[in-house]
Amino acid sequence: MQVARYTLIYSLAMAAIVVASNILVQFHLTGTLWGIALGDILTWGAFTYPVAFLVTDLANRQFGPAIARRIVFVGFVVGVALSFWLSEPRIAIASGTAFLIGQLLDISVFNELRRQTWWKAPLAASMIGTVIDTVLFFSIAFAPVFAFIGPNFDFATASAPILGVMSTEAPRWISWGLGDLVVKVVVGVVLLLPYGALMNVLKPMPQAAAKTA
Repeated sequence: MQVARYTLIYSLAMAAIVVASNILVQFHLTGTLWGIALGDILTWGAFTYPVAFLVTDLANRQFGPAIARRIVFVGFVVGVALSFWLSEPRIAIASGTAFLIGQLLDISVFNELRRQTWWKAPLAASMIGTVIDTVLFFSIAFAPVFAFIGPNFDFATASAPILGVMSTEAPRWISWGLGDLVVKVVVGVVLLLPYGALMNVLKPMPQAAAKTA
């Protein structure tokens, strides 16, 4: 009963994060910082999506990889279904693909390192998952080569200085990807704090993990 209850809570949290991130990634920041146009390098989705890795890692630690994968699949189905309704289909497809691959990779890396120092497993897993997720999402969502999935977004494909400051220009979505990756990495490191606090509350359940591993 406890496993089912926590699985539901984790799954709902995961779906909410995916939907929120899919919506927020369509909105770029405004204003400038140190002369850098934030709209050229960042979307709001970068600040919410890393929380998905926190949910996955906590579930993996508490119940083992099999339950964590179940939560990822439930979050994937619910999140993508709602995203098709609330955002562009191409965004939903890109998000679903990147999410599934990135999260499953996170689970595998975390499971390999789970017996090492407490911070190594969540940090390594989330960093690797974040890089793969970011590359897949921004490529599928905005690269012209994937236009068969859905129409290109003119603002995303328009050329602009890389990161808003370099002399070399590239499609704006590349700067978005780089900017989002930097923010996700920073947020991922910061999220070690709530992970460290919650790991003392959400104790591993060896019997549940053994049955589902």
